[in-house]
Amino acid sequence: MQDTSGGKAIGAPLLGEPRLLGDMLDTSVRRFGSRNVLDFMGRTLTYAELGESVDRAARGLQDLGVAKGTRVALCLPNTPYYPILFFAILKAGGIVVNVNPLYVERELAHLLEDSGATIIATCDIAEIHARVLKVAGQMGVKHVITCPIAGALPTLKSIAYRIFKRAEIGHAPRDARHCTFDSLLKAKGAPTPVSVSPNEVAVLQYTGGTTGEPKAAMLSHANLVSNADAMMVFVGGEQPHQDRVLGALPLFHVFALTTVLTYSIRAGAEMILMPRFELGQLLKTIDRTKPSYFPAVPTIYAAITTAAETQKIDLSSIHACISGGAPLPAEVRTAFEAATGAKLVEGYGLSEASPIITCNPIDGVNKPGSAGLPFPGTTIEIRDREDPTRLLPIGENGEICARGPQITQGYWHKPAATAALFADGALRTGDVGHLDEDGYLFIVDRIKDLILAGGYNVYPRVIEEALYEHPAVLEAVVIGVPDKYRGQAPKAFVVLAEGAVATPLELRDFLRDKISKIELPREVEIRDTLPKTLIGKLSKKELVAEEAAKAAASEARGVNA
Repeated sequence: MQDTSGGKAIGAPLLGEPRLLGDMLDTSVRRFGSRNVLDFMGRTLTYAELGESVDRAARGLQDLGVAKGTRVALCLPNTPYYPILFFAILKAGGIVVNVNPLYVERELAHLLEDSGATIIATCDIAEIHARVLKVAGQMGVKHVITCPIAGALPTLKSIAYRIFKRAEIGHAPRDARHCTFDSLLKAKGAPTPVSVSPNEVAVLQYTGGTTGEPKAAMLSHANLVSNADAMMVFVGGEQPHQDRVLGALPLFHVFALTTVLTYSIRAGAEMILMPRFELGQLLKTIDRTKPSYFPAVPTIYAAITTAAETQKIDLSSIHACISGGAPLPAEVRTAFEAATGAKLVEGYGLSEASPIITCNPIDGVNKPGSAGLPFPGTTIEIRDREDPTRLLPIGENGEICARGPQITQGYWHKPAATAALFADGALRTGDVGHLDEDGYLFIVDRIKDLILAGGYNVYPRVIEEALYEHPAVLEAVVIGVPDKYRGQAPKAFVVLAEGAVATPLELRDFLRDKISKIELPREVEIRDTLPKTLIGKLSKKELVAEEAAKAAASEARGVNA
């Protein structure tokens, strides 16, 4: 039984009714048919054209054998093919399996085996295409759909691509197992209606796999639609509006899936899709398209701000940005807002929550260091980490837990992991934080990143935020490293801003009056770059592995001495 003595949960009212993602698309196609829904490298597509392509592709998928519950993997960069096939799979009755195109063979094989995907769609970039064909053949995938990059480009760019990138274009065998996107669209007639409930699984979204093999969070139609509904309120009100949404983050990642794709469709907005993040191309795209809304991660906002200052780039079209994936340093937010005049707010979520559970309002109070207020329909609880049945009072740090319409049903075919994911029915995020009296959430750190130094809890985020106050620091990551006296000690890795000069000793001295002695890093290492995930989030696992290997080698030398 739940102990709520002294505890408090904070939530917000629900918006909208549970419904299918395909129905959400159909509503927007009817309402905004002549309006552009996407711009890819200068080629545009209207809502009416998207709706027609989705229906034809859905019929084609059904002809390939897609029925209710069929898993279809999407291994695609940001191109028009992704939104078309995403909605087509759902309308055909299938389940989307999101796949990172950069996965190595072992990772791809695991996802195909775990999900049971029988069809996979990919692009014809030779390196990706060859890997997919090889693994799909080994795993017994029934059909591979090839989507030609040239076919998604404007005419002149398409011709140039076919000529100058000829050696980088992959080719599939001509047999019954392999087909092209164009052949899929040749299907005749509308897709056969499939009886699907909004609470049934729409997407298998694999987690990052920082603790073992990736697990697939089962996200329902209702989960994803509810997050799109909530985005409407936080970005610009409940009525549809003509935002131009810059999609520099990959749509196969759940943050972009919601903040770019499903939000845009729900709002009648236009997506400006980029196949990958590259700073120079991003700045050119901003200059050409004048986006108004730009979801990204802190490292991208920092890079844009620095480039805008040196290259005199006009960023004034951007009015709203939502940062996710990692804590947003106050210095990055301040500099970006000064460079653009936009409002940059921080949100918080995870794959298992479709993904957003809290966000600071675009129009409203933004508290420094806060991850914002609960999304509509969401309740945030802070629970005791040692006794998850106990709710903690306002202001006390504990594990952040959430309830709401966006919360996953659990992990695909993993009942034990699913059971561990919930406490009294609330999603356990694995993050430490607290609520204030106004309902704002403040995140302290990841439980798994917690450093135990001499019996004290040391939170890397506290040290990282202090480092970001130094004007020479561009990026900072803190991890726990083995320490023979304290068990663990903090170590900081820093990238300096272009042209800036600072030594490790100077940075440690800078921290002395900002953090406690136990939090002071044993070592500060300055590097040219730090490891990042595909969406640009600073990644700790490579550094942790590197330091563990160093410690093991040092111990081995000691034994053999």
